[in-house]
Amino acid sequence: MRQSSSSFLDRHQFLIYRLFSLAGLIPIGAFLVVHLLTNSSILAGDDGRTFQSRVDMIHSLGPLLIPIEWAFIFLPMLFHAAVGFVIIANGMPNVGSYAYVGNVRYTLQRATGMIAFAFIVWHIIQLHWLGLPLGGGRFDPHHAASSAAEALQPTAVAILYTIGVLSTVFHFANGLWTMGITWGLWTSPAAMRRANAVSIVFGVGLAAAGLGALGGMRSLDVGRAREVETWMEKQKHTLSVPGAAYPPVAIPSSAK
Repeated sequence: MRQSSSSFLDRHQFLIYRLFSLAGLIPIGAFLVVHLLTNSSILAGDDGRTFQSRVDMIHSLGPLLIPIEWAFIFLPMLFHAAVGFVIIANGMPNVGSYAYVGNVRYTLQRATGMIAFAFIVWHIIQLHWLGLPLGGGRFDPHHAASSAAEALQPTAVAILYTIGVLSTVFHFANGLWTMGITWGLWTSPAAMRRANAVSIVFGVGLAAAGLGALGGMRSLDVGRAREVETWMEKQKHTLSVPGAAYPPVAIPSSAK
């Protein structure tokens, strides 16, 4: 009896690579866009009120938030990373010998993928509650801006975040261009050039949002933001009481 020597990846390569490409766009890429745009709301200049409102909206999902995170963020991300590392392990970048643009992008896509994965794991440990057993989990959804700002204050952390954000954005924006080729969305040289221009503009805009959020967090007046967040939390508890009307209380003058 003849036994097949091909691996599971070889036998199902077409499907796996298509799912790998699709996962990079939806839901991972979509989440990245929403996440960076949400974070950039710190630039509203209102002591973190807008950012806190965005975080409250997300956490209003309550117990559903955990399964949603795993189903639409963590599991797709782990799948994309696992397949990506297999592709990297089997790839043979020769940029040192043939340094043309396509080959450089090929190498950068894989290098930024590895950096992005390491950065995301560290980011989750540092801020997400999953990092609590490891001494992380510093993000407090009830004091969103102030807790995030405190975690981002060290210069070394800011530098690593800058590298991580830029690597993640490049990996996604450049991946959009390569995904279009994989799925046959742009096949002619002219279509590829137009798609390339769009991906560059999109990537620059997304990078600006990410770095703007980082700068906004680091320049935030943590004390004033925490005072406003505490006031907002009290109003939520007041409104949760049946029949209670929104109290005629102004935001603390020291937080305006």
